[in-house]
Amino acid sequence: MTLNGALSNLGGLVDLGGPVVALLLAMALIALAVIIFKLTQFLRAGVGRHDKLRRASAALDRGDRAEARRLASASRSHLAGLFVQMLDRMGTAPALGYEARVEAEASERLDRLERGFRLLDSIAQIAPLLGLFGTVLGMIDAFQALQEAGDSVDPSILAGGIWVALMTTAAGLAVAMPTSIALTWFETRTEAERALADGLIRRAFCPVESNQDAAAQAQAVPEGAAYAG
Repeated sequence: MTLNGALSNLGGLVDLGGPVVALLLAMALIALAVIIFKLTQFLRAGVGRHDKLRRASAALDRGDRAEARRLASASRSHLAGLFVQMLDRMGTAPALGYEARVEAEASERLDRLERGFRLLDSIAQIAPLLGLFGTVLGMIDAFQALQEAGDSVDPSILAGGIWVALMTTAAGLAVAMPTSIALTWFETRTEAERALADGLIRRAFCPVESNQDAAAQAQAVPEGAAYAG
């Protein structure tokens, strides 16, 4: 189908459905633009690409800060830069205050990923209602035409008015369903990113104690201290 043919079909739908279909078409274009923007943003941010960052966290647990920094620097994740900064400042900043700052910066990065979600949610909720509103208006017009016909009632008039009216409901659902699916996918990925960020921060500031450290601490305890008291 050529572009002119597609535009002609869209124009015909707008003519049949009136301003409601025109509004739904505008909402569909806005939703499509937001979805494409969010997909591009997620791709550039490396959402879901955290293998090296997880390995860096494991290296930090082992006490190998140099390896952790190397892996984090090579990661494409949008959280990698924050992890590197955290490694560079660990030991030089107050632990409690700096942990809160890292959590705030991670939250800001994740909030940027969530921009546009409210708009998609609004479109997913309003589109079916707008389609139903168009159907109600179309049914009113159909029954009004039926009343004006009087005794010379033509069933095709009523049938034609009904299918045109129901078209707006179908259009509303056609806009809402893919928008809702896309929003659910975006929200699921963002929640996974938030859980990952929280886990990385917790593990960085509360690393797993190595076996050697545990043994050294056990040897440092006087033999009788364990039985004191």
